[in-house]
Amino acid sequence: MARKMVTKKIVVDDSLINANDAQDVIEPLWWSVSIYDGEEQYENDLMPFTMPQRYVFAMQWYEVEICNGGHVQFYSNSTGIVWEDAMKGFMAIGANKNVDIIKESAIRMGGSPSKDRKEREKQIDNLHPEFDDLDDLFYANKSERMELLHIYIKTNAKDFYFSGNVIMPE
Repeated sequence: MARKMVTKKIVVDDSLINANDAQDVIEPLWWSVSIYDGEEQYENDLMPFTMPQRYVFAMQWYEVEICNGGHVQFYSNSTGIVWEDAMKGFMAIGANKNVDIIKESAIRMGGSPSKDRKEREKQIDNLHPEFDDLDDLFYANKSERMELLHIYIKTNAKDFYFSGNVIMPE
């Protein structure tokens, strides 16, 4: 059964930004940017948004997937399309440990994981990368990563302001 979609007004302002919930701050992207329909659609959907929004969106997808099933899940799902934006996001916020983790995961995927999900699945099948150590390193520095993320969002607050309608599930 298809979920009913509704139009919802979303406002990202100082009060939402100061609440320190990165997911709420990028909610407009969560419902407006497709990671499922290929690189061209992904890039087109991101056009109305700022680079900081793009980076936080990618880092949130990376966080969700790694915490749910590790790097194998991240790269084998549609979410793998955001790997490079997530890496650039970690650079932007100064999360150097995470930059190293995602760079190493990319090396294990052959150096440059494909933006195409089927191609990434072939890379995984051909390379059989092991990520357990990287997953553990990622889990171990969550508090530092979250602190840097919150500082980045607050420092760049104007880049996250949003007021508009978004189509989302009811």
